[in-house]
Amino acid sequence: MKIAAALNRVLLADNRLVADGRVLRNRAIELALASDPQLIGALLQDPVLRDHFFTRVDDALIFERERFMKFVANKEFLPDSFTAFKNKIGLQTDEGRSLARANDVVLVWPFKDCILEGGQDDPTEKRSEIFFNETLAPDEIDRLLEPKVFTNFKRVNLEGEHPVTRITPTDNLLVRGNNLLVLHSLKRKFSGRVRLIYIDPPYNTGSDEFRYNDNFRHSTWLTFMKNRLEVARSFLSEDGSIWINIDDNELAYLKVLMDEIFGPENFISLITVRRSAPTGHKAINPGPINVADFLLGYAKEKSRWRYNIQYTKRGYDKAYSLFIENFDDGPDHWQFVPVSRALKKYQCTIDELVTRFPERVVRFAQPNFSGVGKETQQLIIRSREEPDRIFIQERKDHPPIYLKRGQRILFYKDKLREIDGKLVTAEPLTNIWTDTPFQGIAREGGVELIKGKKPERLLRRVIEMCTDPGDLVMDFFMGTGTTCAVAHKLGRQYIGVEQLDYGTDSAIVRLTNVINGDKTGISKAVNWQGGGEFVYMELKQLNNAFVKQILWADGSKALLQIWEQMRKQGFLSYRVDEKLFEKHIDEFRSLDLASQKRILIEMLELNDLYVNYSEIDDAIHSVNEQEKELNRMLYEN
Repeated sequence: MKIAAALNRVLLADNRLVADGRVLRNRAIELALASDPQLIGALLQDPVLRDHFFTRVDDALIFERERFMKFVANKEFLPDSFTAFKNKIGLQTDEGRSLARANDVVLVWPFKDCILEGGQDDPTEKRSEIFFNETLAPDEIDRLLEPKVFTNFKRVNLEGEHPVTRITPTDNLLVRGNNLLVLHSLKRKFSGRVRLIYIDPPYNTGSDEFRYNDNFRHSTWLTFMKNRLEVARSFLSEDGSIWINIDDNELAYLKVLMDEIFGPENFISLITVRRSAPTGHKAINPGPINVADFLLGYAKEKSRWRYNIQYTKRGYDKAYSLFIENFDDGPDHWQFVPVSRALKKYQCTIDELVTRFPERVVRFAQPNFSGVGKETQQLIIRSREEPDRIFIQERKDHPPIYLKRGQRILFYKDKLREIDGKLVTAEPLTNIWTDTPFQGIAREGGVELIKGKKPERLLRRVIEMCTDPGDLVMDFFMGTGTTCAVAHKLGRQYIGVEQLDYGTDSAIVRLTNVINGDKTGISKAVNWQGGGEFVYMELKQLNNAFVKQILWADGSKALLQIWEQMRKQGFLSYRVDEKLFEKHIDEFRSLDLASQKRILIEMLELNDLYVNYSEIDDAIHSVNEQEKELNRMLYEN
């Protein structure tokens, strides 16, 4: 291209913009932002560049800085070897997509056991494996989001694994496959039925591996989330809610996105969750130490969302400094003595005292005279006039009010709640959670996921505050299955979706452990004894089978063997010219392994990753009669 050649020539002539014989794009953009006179002067000397990057206003030429920066940043200008090879085989793509392209779809393929670990921030823990993502423009999406065929069904209960003969409306489901495609496949059956969605998506920290050779850009990450959140909203019941675990890297962006999809009026809360202690390598970092995650909550319809009040344990409230003697003789005979005298008399701790005599540990409080009704006001006045008496106001559906000398008597029993089977001093839950520790959870459920698991105690709180027994809970970033495990123990129905195969640390293993009476996590607190069942199924693969082979390949030789299979059995993108690929095969071999894998993935037709339900009867897909019947139960009943 004439402009690219001319610009490359001018930039190469500026020593400030050249290193190792190559143009420094970012430095050129920095100079443009600074309106560098030397750069602008060089551009004006070339008639082609002057016509393209300047606009004439009267007798002056105005430098179109934004146009220049966009041109330099585009990979079509000075393409790297990867982009150059793509162009040669017909895979040119629009690199300028943004969130504004509302119908773009982002697909991802995680590699091996390289987990998207939220909050990973130790550079020594980076891995060489890569997460591939691909953004499809609306005109590239043909059949991608159509319902898919499910396969490999099995039911798991206390007796082990069994074939599935039917799927019922109350079955717990574990589904393996790309979560966007699974959601679009299940939405018809479960639309409007889910009371709670909890997800723990990739945080896009810049230190996880959700990338090609750079970070998962804000716009791409937001499109990735937008795709999934829009369809997820359709699953929620009118009184349902969604809670997203996130850190501060994308929190602000996600809040704006959630306002767009769910409406700012349906925002419930932003909860700060203490994730870790300020120790280790974090303690030597400059600035405040980051130990927090966040829970961002939205309702489908906030006016219909119902909060199940939660309480947290706290220490003894020292304001309750009095103890009632002669309690059983009735209020007219009560004597108020210091708590210290009762502790000495009963030879116990304060916690034991308030648990044993919760109605006898009290304090006096000044009532809000102007804020109560006339009847209560009159009673307050009478109690002042007759200081030796205790006045009682009975109230319908509320505890009675006790008054003495114009003050209200508050009883410690009203501060006690049963938490984890114990009666303790408690206070209403706030939006700062410090009592759901992440430490010591490595073996919860009998599975491991370093830095990727969430505590069962955290999920218990979210589930209990938003749902009732029997309600349906969904997690489409299931991981090792914490959400589903806790839902199972709490008597909720659940749907979990995960793309990765975690092997011995999979959600299938974890939920099987739960059914068999797992004793970790919240099991003791909820007296979990085992039982129940779940149904496992997965999307029936088409091109995705090649994707898996590509991701697991350990060298160019293996990839070229996969390429031969793709040519014969796969569905290639219409943009691919096989002859051009063969013609430039040596250039393919010269690319690094990650780029070779990315090339082959992009050469596949991404609309055909899995088998569409509309093609279930095609003999080429080998769907047996039992699987056809189970799919019909999902889609037609």
